[in-house]
Parts: sequence; structure tokens; C-alpha cells
Amino acid sequence: MKSKGILVIVLAFLSLTANAQRIKGSDTVLPIAQQTAEQFMKQHPDGRVTVTGGGTGVGISALMDNTTDIAMASRPIKFSEKMKIKEAGEEVEEVIVAYDALAVVVHPSNPVKQLTRKQLEDIFRGKITNWKQVGGEDQKIVVYSRETSSGTYEFFKESVLKNKNYMAGSLSMPATGAIIQSVSQTKGAIGYVGLAYVSPRIKTLSVSYDDTHYATPSVENATNKSYPIVRPLYYYYNVKNKDQVDPLLQFILSPQGQDIIKKSGYIPVK
Repeated sequence: MKSKGILVIVLAFLSLTANAQRIKGSDTVLPIAQQTAEQFMKQHPDGRVTVTGGGTGVGISALMDNTTDIAMASRPIKFSEKMKIKEAGEEVEEVIVAYDALAVVVHPSNPVKQLTRKQLEDIFRGKITNWKQVGGEDQKIVVYSRETSSGTYEFFKESVLKNKNYMAGSLSMPATGAIIQSVSQTKGAIGYVGLAYVSPRIKTLSVSYDDTHYATPSVENATNKSYPIVRPLYYYYNVKNKDQVDPLLQFILSPQGQDIIKKSGYIPVK
């Protein structure tokens, strides 16, 4: 009888782990991953999905180490990462699950309402150091950025800074929540966050890439392409695990999953 009990426990454990999936990576993608996983588990009571953040680089590293089944990313996988995966004899598949507008944020008391891409570049590169240089008050600009392992850091550098380096004096934050907290408490601050993280604690700026047409960050403006700082959000998984992760991927890309994404402040892919 005792051995049968052990066998039942072992079989139950194997059944649980076979239906368990791990998602790790981008803080930007984290809210939609959590909400879609929660709804997925309600429809599949035998399934278990765990979701943790840490940044895009952390998620892709975990995928390479086989310590996660899906890596969330707010930037495309790098060539160097692809080569490491190839060298290990593995193959990774990319799925775009949503789009996100990246909002430039300042302290609510800041009178500045809009900036051009070039002004943003000069601020984040340290060439513009006082708000009076862009029509604001005589106040030092305090630049907050994400840390280098963040996909949001990479995308902002590529889209806004045109791949030029951030200023040496920018303050690197480990997560989006830390940027919001810091900007909300620092009068001269500026930073950037995913649209879904925007709150009354911070103020968003209108942005122009052509120095003429300014647009505020919103789902509507990102969808109609009037707001310029928009990027795809990705899930990456090992091709050999396709059968395991496919039901979850199908759910997030389904009308129900995409509706969750839209209600969460992101832009659906469908």
C-alpha cells in the first residue's frame, strides 16, 4: 500500500510539472503576461503558469539556461543571443503578442508639455541640462533611465537617441516602478515608461519626430500611428517546447487574450 501511495504522488507530481509553465523577463510585458496567464488557468484548471519579471535580458538568459519556458521581451532578440542559442544546438521561435507605446514622463508640476525627438536626445545625452532650455523653469534636469539589461533601455536608445549613448550621469533604475516613484518625487526629473504604467503620480509629454506634429501617448494614438514611440512586445520559446507552450500562446493571441491586452493599456496585434 505504501509503495502505491508513493507512486500516486510521483504520478501527480509528473502530471503537474508537465502542465506547468514558466514565463520570465520584461517588466513591460509583465502585466499582460500575468493577466492572460490568470485567465488561461481559469479555463485550464490543471495548468500552472508562473510569471516573473527581471527585464528582457534576464528572461532571454533564463530561456538559454532552460530555467524558463517563455521569455518576455520588449526588444528583438540580439544577434549575440541568437548565436549562443545556435551554438547550444537549440532553436528559438519569436511571437509578437502586443504593441506598446513608450511614454516620456516628468514630475506633475513641470510646465513643459511637449518635446521633439531631438530635444529628448539632447536631454538624455546630457547636452540639454536645464528645463529653461526647452521652455520650462530654471531647474536642473534629472535623467532617469532603465538599466542596460532592459529591453526598454535598448528600444529608447535606438528610437529616440538614434543609437547614441546615454549621458554618463543618468540614473539607472532596476524596474519601471522605480522610475515612476523617482520621477514622481523629483521635480526636475524625466524618464520613460510603458503606457500601461502611466499614473496620476507622473505627467506624460507629447512628442514629435518631425518637429511639427505632436501626439500624446495613448492606445488610440499608438494604434493610428500618430504617436511615434511604439514597439512590438515579444514572447520567445524553444522550438522543442512548442507543444507545451502552444495552448498558452494561442490563448494570448485569441480574441479574448487580445481583449485583455487592450483593456490593460496595450495595443493588440489583431
